[in-house]
Amino acid sequence: MSVRIAVIDDYQGVAESCADWSSLPDGVDVTFFRDRCATEDDLVSRLEPFEIVGVMRERTEFPRRVLTRLPNLRLLASTGRNNAAIDLRACRDLGVAVSTTSSPGHATAELTMALILSLARGLQPETRSVRAGGWQVGLGRDLRGARLGLLGLGRLGSQVALLAAGFGMEVGAWSENLTEERSEEVGVPKLSRGELFQESDFVSIHLRISERTKRMVGDREFEMMRPDAYLINTSRSAIVDVDALVRALGSGAIAGAAVDVFDEEPLAPNHPLRDMDGLLATPHIGYVTKETYEVFYSEMVAAIAEYLSGR
Repeated sequence: MSVRIAVIDDYQGVAESCADWSSLPDGVDVTFFRDRCATEDDLVSRLEPFEIVGVMRERTEFPRRVLTRLPNLRLLASTGRNNAAIDLRACRDLGVAVSTTSSPGHATAELTMALILSLARGLQPETRSVRAGGWQVGLGRDLRGARLGLLGLGRLGSQVALLAAGFGMEVGAWSENLTEERSEEVGVPKLSRGELFQESDFVSIHLRISERTKRMVGDREFEMMRPDAYLINTSRSAIVDVDALVRALGSGAIAGAAVDVFDEEPLAPNHPLRDMDGLLATPHIGYVTKETYEVFYSEMVAAIAEYLSGR
């Protein structure tokens, strides 16, 4: 057997160590790529020889125009439960199989709480002050008794609700699909959209991206928020109107924001969000933990083994 496998977007160079790739049959050749292709032409040129491509979440898009230029491709092995960056209909039309993995999710919920804590205690300006030879520069705030509004109460939103309750936060939620039954099941009150934005000290986004949720948070929502409130987005960048966020931070309409997801990833060196006052930006690390990667890549290897065995 001679099969070539490409594992792409291995930013940290850890994919090989997070799974037992030696368990694949003899004759399988696996190549790991840490760098990103600058253009679609570069991507096609790189991947054209490979029959199997291992994909980390939605870091690289596979639209029909790319898939049609990869005649040797037979399997896209993606991490995560679903991958909106892959054109599934085109894959069906072209005979390209797509596999996914389980996704623990708690790592993103934990990061959400870390971002809320950092905003509440002003960790960015405090650490900058220490490094510059200074000392205390601000006044933090308690999480106990603070109000957390969750946009979305699904798998991730409910995990954040549980963690926040442990800090003594008052948690409420809203989404277009949220039912009273779901609210009662999780033990989180259902709010109106207006109540969530107007009354929350922290608003955290945990929605799936869709035509309904794109740019759901914009100028109107920031105007509803209090000037001492914060926005946290560890979900999808497109849910927030980035220009509106920049305006809200620049005008002081909100106290600050923490963002882990961006329309353009990695961010360009001169992207305005890199130097935005009041913004805590992390490089899409919600799921980036050793334990999650071990699940992702081990199940990717298992899926590839199944494909190679004809199952």
